[in-house]
Amino acid sequence: MSEAVAFTEPRDAKPAAIEKVSIIISKGSLEGIYPGLIMANGARMEGIETNLFFTFFGMDAISKARHEHVKVAAVGNPALHLATWLGGFPGVATMITHRLAEEMEKLDIPPIPEFVEMISDSGAGLYACKASADLFGMRKDDFIDQVNDIITVGEFYGLAAGGQIIFT
Repeated sequence: MSEAVAFTEPRDAKPAAIEKVSIIISKGSLEGIYPGLIMANGARMEGIETNLFFTFFGMDAISKARHEHVKVAAVGNPALHLATWLGGFPGVATMITHRLAEEMEKLDIPPIPEFVEMISDSGAGLYACKASADLFGMRKDDFIDQVNDIITVGEFYGLAAGGQIIFT
């Protein structure tokens, strides 16, 4: 009869530092894109290798036609409380987006196009999902210059190998 052996780390052992992170951005609203950008920026500031994978509506953050026009999702967003009820009325999403942009500017959080460029300049990789690009009929020239490539999910997993994957 064999005995189970429990492995325990010494109490003073520190967890291994994160060396690589791959962040998936799948939502095309302000509150869907910014968390991934903030996490990517923070990772790069800590010297962590970082890749961003934009899929489905998250590709709005890197689309030449859409990246300057991303809005808050006012309808169906329970965090907006009363504004959720009003969210279906014309102009409400634009008003909320404008107000949020003012508050973010006070905190020195850049707009999406500037933030994406800054993260790319810091050495992060930016990739569009091939399946989503095919679905929406998008090609490499539909994306901003900072996008490294359009890749498959398998290629994304190859880039992510050995690191942490975060889905926002």
